Amino acid sequence: MMKKTLKAKEGKDNRPIKTWSRRSTILPEMIGFTYNVHNGRVFIPVYITENHVGYKLGEFAPTRTFKGHKGSVQKKIGK
Repeated sequence: MMKKTLKAKEGKDNRPIKTWSRRSTILPEMIGFTYNVHNGRVFIPVYITENHVGYKLGEFAPTRTFKGHKGSVQKKIGK
């Protein structure tokens, strides 16, 4: 992935870099680029800033969606 980052930096390319590697650590060379990180279903765009350095790419592309708890529990609490 660093090859793609360095190539984009040389060519002044603004297109997002597509990756399936969620375990890659974000390095200072990646700042200012947008990565499309795969979450198992779709690619999530992640713009890298200084605050992201040291984290993993996968931390910014959630794999699960929380839709709430069962509705009947909420109805019992309301009565």
